[in-house]
Amino acid sequence: MNDFVVIGLGELGGVFAHGALRTGHRVWPVRRTDDPAALAREVPNPALVAITVGEDDLDGVLRTLPESWHDAAMLVQNELLPRSWSALRSEPTVAVVWFEKKKTTPITPILPTPVAGPRAEVALGAMQALGIPCERVGDDALVDALVAKNLYILTANLAGLVHGGTVGELWSTHREHAEAVAREVLALQSALLGRPVDVEARLADLTRAIDADPKHGARGRTAPARLARALRHADELGVDVPTLRALPR
Repeated sequence: MNDFVVIGLGELGGVFAHGALRTGHRVWPVRRTDDPAALAREVPNPALVAITVGEDDLDGVLRTLPESWHDAAMLVQNELLPRSWSALRSEPTVAVVWFEKKKTTPITPILPTPVAGPRAEVALGAMQALGIPCERVGDDALVDALVAKNLYILTANLAGLVHGGTVGELWSTHREHAEAVAREVLALQSALLGRPVDVEARLADLTRAIDADPKHGARGRTAPARLARALRHADELGVDVPTLRALPR
């Protein structure tokens, strides 16, 4: 089990591939034009299959993932919840990524990255080899960690559609509106989970993340798509989100 598969060769996939090489793994990249089933015949029992594609591509990748790779799958996308991996036959490893890597910038951690699941140690080793702060968390803590990250991304991006600027400016100058967005995001997260979330605890997590990197940009290029997805969920689940519906599209 010295093989490390990476599906999705963007910046995040490159980080995990680099870390895997540092820890002595043989890395197998899977590009859009490659056939995963053919590679699975050659690499049937990898240590980890890091699925680092974007959110919109995840469902398609999971539906076609070779069965021999299901036990080794690791997900890293934003907006993940347990319903996101229903196509897998077993629980995946999940890394709630709190670092950025862009073409023109080095790896930039915001908070330690929590990792849960059966192959967590492999993922942790790859990140630790690159000096990325990370920590193992129990499966019982994973959902809260995912909701906290989803809250940060969605609040920053969606409130950023109106205000732009940085997350620190959102929380200091436009706090009332940003918090209204955050509370509606949490209502959606609760509906998607099918159970209540601890609103005040997750808002405290949001404040901690903002304080860790207040100069982080708020609106990202995927903000309009995130808003469309949030409104679609609200329609499907019957969640009242007047603040989100008033945002520019």
